[in-house]
Amino acid sequence: MAQSFPLPVFDGKTPLYDQLYRHIAGAIQSGALSPGAKLPSKRRMCALTGLSMSTVETAYSLLAAEGYVLAKPRSGYVCAHLLLPGPAPAPPPPEAAPAAPPARWAYDCSTSAVDVSVFPFSSWARITKEAVYENPGLLQRGHPQGDEPLRAELARLLAQYRGVRCSPEQVVVGAGADYLLSLLLQLLGPHRAIALEDPGYPAAYAAAALHGREAVPIPVDGEGMDWSALEQSGAGLAYITPSHQFPLGVTMPAGRRSQLLHWAASAPDRWLIEDDYDSEFRYASRPIPALQGLDRAGRVVYMGTFSRSIAPAIRVAYMILPRPLAERYHETFSHGACTVSRFEQESLRRFIAQGLYGRHLRRAGNLYRRKCALFTGALSEIPGVSISGAEAGLHFLLTLPRFSELELVDRAAEASVRVHPLSRYCHNLAPKPSTVVLGFAGLTEEELLQAAGLLARAWA
Repeated sequence: MAQSFPLPVFDGKTPLYDQLYRHIAGAIQSGALSPGAKLPSKRRMCALTGLSMSTVETAYSLLAAEGYVLAKPRSGYVCAHLLLPGPAPAPPPPEAAPAAPPARWAYDCSTSAVDVSVFPFSSWARITKEAVYENPGLLQRGHPQGDEPLRAELARLLAQYRGVRCSPEQVVVGAGADYLLSLLLQLLGPHRAIALEDPGYPAAYAAAALHGREAVPIPVDGEGMDWSALEQSGAGLAYITPSHQFPLGVTMPAGRRSQLLHWAASAPDRWLIEDDYDSEFRYASRPIPALQGLDRAGRVVYMGTFSRSIAPAIRVAYMILPRPLAERYHETFSHGACTVSRFEQESLRRFIAQGLYGRHLRRAGNLYRRKCALFTGALSEIPGVSISGAEAGLHFLLTLPRFSELELVDRAAEASVRVHPLSRYCHNLAPKPSTVVLGFAGLTEEELLQAAGLLARAWA
């Protein structure tokens, strides 16, 4: 061997073959063993290191398998030619003192939380176990749009509860509404401006930016997205939440719905994206049928999720594509796989088919109705407070004119209660003055009363 071999120092922490392998590989990587250098024969290595023949053979085999050494007939093992890394970068300057940990709120009025106490743990555990043990075929690759039995069950459920008209072939199942929106924007092609509600759902603006689309904020008035502003926007897509607008809580009436449907049908390749946000929970009236059920031109893409009605961790969402888009989806994405586990799909199908989902919705709806009434009732006792958007969903708006929006948020934070400024969801539109957004689903009834008491003192 032309180059002296650096002997390793062994310890008892890892297997000896692994230590020898790592020692030689490190020497080759660092340049201590140059390209073409010959390693000691196996017998010589045994003599140098005191290792057994099987240990040395295992280490050499690993080095050869990973390309660090080459086995040459009648010559033994030689080091491979590797491109060595450049010099190590200079160490970074000493870090400043770590930032203070994020504030811990005693009460977080989050708009995305749900009440986990109402989750049907025993039923979900039972059907999940059944899905695993009774369906070994679910280990195989499934349909890219989601398994047909679940899509058929969703089509039946949506027809019954939301007035949606579709076949299973139009249903696409995916891991979350944001993922499906991203998929849809890819499907609809590039360079199309998209009209978004202002104020509106921040993730929709993020999805538009991610796919290089121009986001056109359209004001939301007392009936939803402003139709005349949409007409003048030049957009080819419009993303709307007609059942319970986020965050204003507006329910779009029939007249405005017909105007938007007319807009979509009046030019080629125009589409409405209906996000049926919070449609499951209404406290003052029956649920409003989906806009999709009124669509006769086939221009509405309907989107829904179980994140609110069951739990955010149930990462199952769905969209209903008009038939031309369903055919385009099949041509474009049929090579892929559904992003939701087939076992979770089957569990959800059983949950719906056995009537457990309907029962859970009734229980959750009654609980949230009671919570909403309790929280809004306590907050309404604060002098000057007005509340809007509490007829449905899991959040509402609170306005208190004697303070600015910033003062409302800061005073609440000083009392360890987290509320959200309405301006967080606004883009071009100036927010309604002195208004904050409060969610109530994630707090217990006792916590809601305690939070209301703290806010009453903070905003006195």
